[in-house]
Amino acid sequence: MSDTSPPVNIEAAPQGGFIDAIVEIAGARSDAPQTLGHVVDALDDRAFGLLILILAIPCLVPGLPGAQLIAIPIFLLGLQIVFGRNEPWLPGWAMRAKLKPEWLTAIADFASKRLRWTERLSRPRWRFIAHGAGEKILGLIIALAAVTIMLPITNTIPSLAITVAAVGLLQRDGMFMLGGATLALGWITALGILIFGLITGAGFAASFVADHAPWVAEWFK
Repeated sequence: MSDTSPPVNIEAAPQGGFIDAIVEIAGARSDAPQTLGHVVDALDDRAFGLLILILAIPCLVPGLPGAQLIAIPIFLLGLQIVFGRNEPWLPGWAMRAKLKPEWLTAIADFASKRLRWTERLSRPRWRFIAHGAGEKILGLIIALAAVTIMLPITNTIPSLAITVAAVGLLQRDGMFMLGGATLALGWITALGILIFGLITGAGFAASFVADHAPWVAEWFK
């Protein structure tokens, strides 16, 4: 079945600050639910950064139901930055995903009230990080951070890292890009150590029980 909902009605691509761009996208929608594809069509040359930011904001909510699904488009967008795509591509199911007006409004309100400081503090700088290889490395880190969002109840910290990184992409701010990358890598490392510890700890415990207290294993038979 084809999507018959009306497209986002924006006279021109938003050219002001990125927070105002998000507010404009939310304010330009009709009362009918829009699709993610309509939002993508409304974005300008900052599409990657804006789209990643719009997707990351709701994932900041701890334990958000559905964060695992939202992380999939973020993962795909991160990989596309790595491979140097000029325009974002998402699979059909993602482009057809409905975005309720209230959801877009909530994202815009959060961005306007809580993220204005990032717009004030960020600016084009550290261009050796903000372009070329630095941008591709950041795309890979965003993709890896998105993978950790897919794990149960682990979405807030990586989403914050992705949000900061997305601001860096939008503003061509190498400092914000580095900050987001550092937070993401720190989280990925900590999570990896925790998972490794749980796996090795469980293996050690099982081995210890088998060698020294085999009667414990009988409880679980």
